[in-house]
Amino acid sequence: MIIALFANETKDHSHSFALGVANFLKEHGVTVITEDRFAKKLNLPPLSEYLDKKIDFIISMGGDGTILRIAHKYETLDIPILGINLGHLGFMADVPLTDIYPSLQDLLSGAYKIHERLIIHGESPRGDSCFAVNDIVVHRGQNPSLVEIAIHVDGMYLNTFEADGIIISTPNGSTAYSLAAGGPILSPDLEAIVITPISPHTISNRPIVLMPNQEIQIQYSSEYDPIEIRADGLEKFELNTGEVFKIVRAPRKFKLVSLYRRDYFSTLRTKLGWAGKLR
Repeated sequence: MIIALFANETKDHSHSFALGVANFLKEHGVTVITEDRFAKKLNLPPLSEYLDKKIDFIISMGGDGTILRIAHKYETLDIPILGINLGHLGFMADVPLTDIYPSLQDLLSGAYKIHERLIIHGESPRGDSCFAVNDIVVHRGQNPSLVEIAIHVDGMYLNTFEADGIIISTPNGSTAYSLAAGGPILSPDLEAIVITPISPHTISNRPIVLMPNQEIQIQYSSEYDPIEIRADGLEKFELNTGEVFKIVRAPRKFKLVSLYRRDYFSTLRTKLGWAGKLR
């Protein structure tokens, strides 16, 4: 078995935790590799030397942001990711520090399921393209006031939102920015796409859930400066007045490892504080 280990070096003690995980895996006969830039520091073989081999899993040590970075930087690898949470709010990185080694044992013994989650693909009129595991966000950027964004679905006019922006979210991303903007929580394995306005001027403008095979056309209607488009908070594009940005379901899936000992609804209760008393 070959496992690629990725650690977020900005997290406290990430180096020592990564060494511990690497040693545990090697003791169990696993070949452990890592990103080339960390290979010497962790005394592990570099990923570049194994790209022609079958890599079984990626272990991400950080938070959800670390998983998103891996998904974008190594999109062609198509390897299931297990997330170990070194931060606070992690829905994809749901293995806590206190549960690292029992969770690794579960992984090695096959006590897991691989979830294949929907990804969305965006394309600008200039041919720039992106994909998103969580969301594609259209935002007013440097414009000081609300902007008008017209939405068509499969060529049919939906609405023109006067707002700070629009979030196009996957079910996996429904607990991220979309949730903060008032969007619904969707089961992450659901096949759907959510449109959530950001601070709309009209209170009746509400989120809407679409079928996954529908094409969303986003047109910037205001005569202002260009607005910004970001995919998972990473890739950035600009959209000029009158231009249309198209979003569709991507042809591939994002693969996430879920251990049998982990429960999505338990994670949801914990991360959103539902287990606490109302005050």
